[in-house]
Amino acid sequence: MIIPIYQADAFTDRLFGGNPAAVCPLTEWQPDAVMQKIALENNLAETAFFVKNENGYLLRWFTPELEIDLCGHATLASAHILFTELGYPADTIHFNTVKAGTLTVKREGDKYAMDFPSRPPFAAELPLGLVEALGGAKPKEVLRSRDYMLVYENEDDILNIVPDHSALAKINTLGVIITAPGKDVDFVSRFFAPAAGVPEDPVTGSAHCNLIPYWAGKLGKTVLHAYQVSARKGELWCELKGDRVFMAGKAVTYLKGNIEV
Repeated sequence: MIIPIYQADAFTDRLFGGNPAAVCPLTEWQPDAVMQKIALENNLAETAFFVKNENGYLLRWFTPELEIDLCGHATLASAHILFTELGYPADTIHFNTVKAGTLTVKREGDKYAMDFPSRPPFAAELPLGLVEALGGAKPKEVLRSRDYMLVYENEDDILNIVPDHSALAKINTLGVIITAPGKDVDFVSRFFAPAAGVPEDPVTGSAHCNLIPYWAGKLGKTVLHAYQVSARKGELWCELKGDRVFMAGKAVTYLKGNIEV
């Protein structure tokens, strides 16, 4: 069996920046074990698989370790491939997912705007070992939604954190977000998910489902500009609209090929 595969760098306008995602268009679902093995073989933060249906596309995402409930950059990469490589004719794509509902991506000039659920974080107790796993850096606030979110004073605090990924993997959570006000943007962040096989995710759309409502409330505005300050870096144009968040970003195609299964 031949499965097409593409790889795109999301939330960037340059190759080798942003967050790389693999995208596999399918005519029908393959066994979960096969899709998981493909994701492990790709060894990227996420591999997206989609199948066309009457309302758009069914979409699923796999890390090297497991299937996850929501992924932003691989959704953006999937839309980019549909628009630029597979001849999708309209301006809006509807992706239907099991755990995140319907996600839409609209082409707006050189950006793709994604409509995702808002997941406001709530105050939480600091789990044992988390500060130590982040090198001892103590946060101003500790919150949680799907992931823990730790808020720090400034951008330098975020840049200077050197996590112990083995220790982080022992924390009972899919991921850990760290964030602070930005110097040139409204806020910056980083994201770690070693338990899911992703030590540091370069740019994390799902984390912004937490970050956007939080910073909108803190800064008193609904339109925000963000950087994820990983080594590869990523840029997001964000907006809070009620119980939805909108994230716009760019993407570039890196690879086209086939998988022989």
